Amino acid sequence: MAGKVGGLTSRFYRETGGIKVTGGQTVKAGTILTRKGDQWKPGLNVLGQMSLTAKCAGEVYFTKKRGKSGKSETYVNIRPTVVETK
Repeated sequence: MAGKVGGLTSRFYRETGGIKVTGGQTVKAGTILTRKGDQWKPGLNVLGQMSLTAKCAGEVYFTKKRGKSGKSETYVNIRPTVVETK
């Protein structure tokens, strides 16, 4: 990586990766949930592969399921908020 990326030197750029939200936290649509991580899989209402983003506004929760290889995989899901209409 040459030069600076987003104002960060290459030495500190790797620190920007990882999970960005916690379970139970409310997020808006389009919020970045993870960056540069293949250890989290997209679940309900989540888009992306390496960088996961919220598809709709709601509450974040995590689930674990056993994958094809027998390893446990963590899925990031969003429980949509209910908007009342009059």
